[in-house]
Amino acid sequence: MVTRHKMSALLREAPLFQDLDERIVDLLAGCATNVSFDAGEMIYREGEAAKQFYEIRRGDVALEIFVPGRGPVTIETLHEKDVLGWSWLIEPYRWHFEARALTRVSAISFDAICIRGKCESDHELGYELMKRFSKIIVERLQNTRMQLLDVYGHI
Repeated sequence: MVTRHKMSALLREAPLFQDLDERIVDLLAGCATNVSFDAGEMIYREGEAAKQFYEIRRGDVALEIFVPGRGPVTIETLHEKDVLGWSWLIEPYRWHFEARALTRVSAISFDAICIRGKCESDHELGYELMKRFSKIIVERLQNTRMQLLDVYGHI
């Protein structure tokens, strides 16, 4: 079992949490657990409730959308130290993509309800996470746009 102190140390290694005040990292560590997924396993499906987000420690994850007549299309492949999931932050808290483990994946899972509750009580935490996740959202939407131009450009 990973103690809160050890989890805080793991979080400080992640780019998403670098330069955060220790107090904030410790708050986040209280909502975090280690998880793993086998190669080929679906981590989440589009439309399901977004109850968590992940920091990938090891492995590769495909973010996919389903294109009629073509099937699943990979929008982006995420790797070690990447963040998986932003839908937990914005109502109605539903996944906008599907995520599939391409290899064995080890990750830190963050409980969304726990994090949102802490953001409500600590606006500094909420502001810091919103700034950091905004960058991830824009990046994912741009990658989706580029993939869609590629997919529909060949019709």
